Amino acid sequence: MSGRHPGRGRLTVAAPHPARPARRGALATSLVALLTLLAGTLLTAGPAHAADYRYWSFWQQGKDGAWVYATQGPSVARPDDGDVEGFRFAVSANSGSAEKPRGAADFDAICADTPARDGRKRIALVLDFGTPGDAPGGETPPKARTACARVDSGATTADALASVAKPLRYNSDALLCAISGYPKSGCGEQVSGKSDTGTKRDAADGGDDDGGPSVGLLAGLAAIVVLGAAAVWQARRRRG
Repeated sequence: MSGRHPGRGRLTVAAPHPARPARRGALATSLVALLTLLAGTLLTAGPAHAADYRYWSFWQQGKDGAWVYATQGPSVARPDDGDVEGFRFAVSANSGSAEKPRGAADFDAICADTPARDGRKRIALVLDFGTPGDAPGGETPPKARTACARVDSGATTADALASVAKPLRYNSDALLCAISGYPKSGCGEQVSGKSDTGTKRDAADGGDDDGGPSVGLLAGLAAIVVLGAAAVWQARRRRG
């Protein structure tokens, strides 16, 4: 015999309590699920009411005939002879959701009765005054129309528009507010959701447009936090 104690040289590990791993595993799984739900809710939750604005949008016709939202304002853009440009009055949040001008937009058709002249250029314009639902309170949009503007070769779109669609109205920031006097007032004002009549309401008229999460969303998040805290407390209590 070597004289070595039979228990020496070996690490003896006590067997864990059979119930604790299962309970702690269940609690951990519950916490992960709760936190995942909370994170997903926060990431996907958007504003309760997205802000929209009522304004004239400016469009240019591409080579393929499709409308493209203009990257310059009409007072800066200088179209070439034969170009087609459009304006649409509507309510939208941004350029990605803006309504395009409706109706035919063919240069040859619009400018058929306006002959070319030396030193001048012709710009075909499509003027879409929008729908009654987008009109400010008490106003009715005029019918959409087209016009051919014959202007100096260095003229801007604003110059072309002024030659065929007066009166124009701009604000102090050079934002186009009215074409042919429509609308009579207002300029890029914020509007909230649709009213019971289906028309848009100004945010100042009592529309709920704070952009924050809804009461239901806040209540749901609060419930998740409470459940998560209770699970943590129970886990610590069992470990104690």
